[in-house]
This record gives sequence, structure tokens and C-alpha cells, in this order.
Amino acid sequence: MTAPVTLEAATPVTTPPARRLSKGVMGCYGFGAAAYGVKDAGFGTFLLLFYNQVVGVPAATVGFVVMIALIVDAFVDPTVGSLSDRTRSRWGRRHPWLYGAALPIMLGWIALWNPPIGRPEPVILLWLFAVAVIVRSAVSAYEVPSQAMAAELSADYDERTRIMSYRYLFGWAGGLLMLISAYVWFLAAAPGYPNGLLNPAGYRGFALAGALFMGTAILVSAIGTHREIPRLPKPEIPKQSLAQNMRDIAETLKNRAFAVLMLAGVCAYTGQGIIYAISNYIASFVWGFKGMTFVWYSIALFAGVMVAFVVAPIVGRHGSKPKVGATASVLAAVIGTTPFWLRHFGMFPAVGDPWLLPLVFLFAGVSTACSVTAYVLGASMLADVVEESESRTGRRSEGLFFAGGFFVQKCTSGIGIFVCGLILAAASFPAKAVPGQVPEATLDRLTVIYSCCYLLFYGVAAFFYARFPFGRGEHEARLAQLAAAGVLDSEPREPFA
Repeated sequence: MTAPVTLEAATPVTTPPARRLSKGVMGCYGFGAAAYGVKDAGFGTFLLLFYNQVVGVPAATVGFVVMIALIVDAFVDPTVGSLSDRTRSRWGRRHPWLYGAALPIMLGWIALWNPPIGRPEPVILLWLFAVAVIVRSAVSAYEVPSQAMAAELSADYDERTRIMSYRYLFGWAGGLLMLISAYVWFLAAAPGYPNGLLNPAGYRGFALAGALFMGTAILVSAIGTHREIPRLPKPEIPKQSLAQNMRDIAETLKNRAFAVLMLAGVCAYTGQGIIYAISNYIASFVWGFKGMTFVWYSIALFAGVMVAFVVAPIVGRHGSKPKVGATASVLAAVIGTTPFWLRHFGMFPAVGDPWLLPLVFLFAGVSTACSVTAYVLGASMLADVVEESESRTGRRSEGLFFAGGFFVQKCTSGIGIFVCGLILAAASFPAKAVPGQVPEATLDRLTVIYSCCYLLFYGVAAFFYARFPFGRGEHEARLAQLAAAGVLDSEPREPFA
């Protein structure tokens, strides 16, 4: 039972109207997420493989270095969120950050895939750590303010799910487009490299293309939503000491609904991170993917994303976001691991069987549809937390809340890669392995350990999603309270002077 809604605002605040956005604004806003999709695909799918199999650094060491970089993110993300909440400019609170992040992201991305190969291992590890921090900090400077805008564009309970559906659609589209480009062009088989994933030169082209794509997506999104600046909330930002600012941040982050979502997100996105990091190992060594098979696999995953794009707003509108999110997480894990359990007991088609690939694609696509539905609903719930917090504290803290959400997403490439490194080590998976030459016992250990981790992380995520403390009724009552207090805005405003 949720406590009655009360408004304790001590300072004037403004809340966005409960409106429906035009397709143009929605498309431009969502397209910006393609930049994070590119970064996520690179970090999650290729980074461990590149530094382990191409550069020659042990997998567990690469995973540990990337995870340690999360310590820096733990400070960067909330700092960016708080600063963007308190930014005052003629371009509002968010857009200065969007425009300023494009170039650092592009330069850092190119550097990440061009390490000093041939230098001592400590030098390479220092390079990886430093550049990973630069890239992820620059991405935070864009993604945190951009995600925060989701709660500012509309206060409507169902429209927020639609907004998040567009973000996830374009985010996955950007990532999968880079995956397909990698498999077809940049990392395709080449003279001396029958397995193009091991070709160092291919990663240089992959890096340049990714940098250009990310920069374009960011600028298109920023320019395309620029005209919305007058309609975004413009809360009063009082001057205060650093100590008071830290106290406000601490008070805001004590929110129970926020804490529940963060726990669910840590588990769900870590699970996704494991899936990403191990995907090339599973595809190449377990299922025997080659050449265009990777492309068709990527298309199957995107088909699942398209299903989630359509389904998530519908189930969010007709059901309970927390319950549907929990159910979708469980289904994703059960469906996603079924092929491995069937293979383990000799009940799944072997490599070379014509039924193998269609079944792998089917299970992967349906599992992706379920997991993305859970992510969309979780992000929509996070946007609803903004007004819940505002009603209690009198402050709109979109940037701070979405900084926490974005930090959790980074667990995809941090904790996820680290756990994947541990899985490979526990399975005694060899470095510089050749598909078709890895012992069957090693592959069995790999798939069983991986499947158990998959079920564990998504199962715990479902447990926390189901415990989100409020729904549609409480949110709409809260908006009514804010409207009665004169802080629910419905008219366009001029940007900051």
C-alpha cells in the first residue's frame, strides 16, 4: 500500500504536461540512443574478444580492468546528472550537454580500438583503463541529460512507455547496424584471417565508422529536439553551498522506488552484459556461426526488438508495469537458455543440422523481445519516479535519477564483461582458440555455467521489478496534486535568458 500523495514543495517547480509527442520529435529524440547502441555493441560484443584474442591480454584481466573503470563512473554519472539538473542557459538544462559531448565521444572511441599493440601488457591495460574511462564519461555527458529529457517531454503515464520504446528501438538498431557492418565488412574474412574477428586492421575501420555514426546520431537528436526547449520544465534553481547540494542529492536518492529499480536494473543489465560479451564465443564455438550467419542472427535479434517496440506500450497500457516487467524478465531467461539445456541433454540439433540455425534464431529473437519489453517498462517506471520524488522534496531531479539508471546500464559492459571473463576462466576456455578445435567438455562447461548465470541474474531482476511500489493510480493522483499546486505546466515557455 503506497502512502497518500502529499506535496511538500518549498520552492516553485514545474512539471511537464501530460501530452502526446509528434512522430518527428519522437523520432529525433529516439535516434540519439543509436549512439549508445553503437557504444554498447562495441563494449559488450567486441571489446573483450578484441583485447583477449587479438591483443593477447587474458580475458579475466580485461574484464577486471573494465569493471574497475566503473568506480570512476560511480562518481561521474551522478555528477553529470546533478550538474545538468542545475544548468541554466538559453538552451535550457540538457541541450548544452548534448552538443558538447559529440566530439569527445568520437575521439575516445577511435582511441579505444587502436591500443599500442606490441607494448608491455601493463601499458596496454593502462591504455584500456584510461580510454574506457574517457569514452564512458563522454557518453555519460550525453546520455544522462538525454535520458532525463524523457521525463520532461511528457508526464503522461502511457506516453512515457512509448517514448522509451523509441529509445530502445533506435538504441538496438544502432548497435545491431554496427554488428552487421562488422560481420559483413570490417571483420569479414580476409587474406590471412579466415576468422575476421581476429583481424586487427578490421577494428580500425570499425572504430572510425562507429565514431562517425555516434556523432551524427547525437547531433541529429540535439538539433531535432532543440525546438522543444521552451516546452521543457524550467524549475527554479536556487544558489546553495556544495554541502547543501550533497544533502539534497542524498535525500533524493533515498527514494524507495528508485532503489528498487536500481536493484532490478543491476541484475537485468548485468545479465545482458554477460550475453553480449559471450555472444561471439557462443556463436562461433558452440553453434558454428560463419560469415553471413552472424548477419542473420543480428536480424533475428532486431526482429525481437521490433516486437518489443510494439508490445511494450500495449502491455504497459493494459497491465501493471511492475508485474509485466517481472514476467518478461523470467520469460527472457527461460526461453534464452532453453537451447543450451536441450543441447546439454542431446535434444537439440547438432552443428550442421538444417534445423539448428532456425531454432537458435527463434529462441534468441523471442528472448530478446521479452528482455527489451522488461527494459522499456523499467525505464518508463524510472521516469514516473521523478514526480513521486518531486511531490516529496519539491525538486525535479530527472538528471540525478537517470544518472543512476545509466550507471546501471553501464554494468552491461563492466560487471557483465567481468563475469564473462570469470565464466571463460571457470570453463578453462583457451586463448586464441580455433572454432571446431575446442574440446566438447569445455563447451559443455561453458554453456552450463553461462545458462545458470543467465537464469540467476534475470530471476533476481524479476524479483525486484515486481516490488516497485506504485502504479498508474498513484501517478495520476500525484499529477493532480501538482496541478492543484500550480506547478503542472501545460503551455510552452521561453528558454532561459
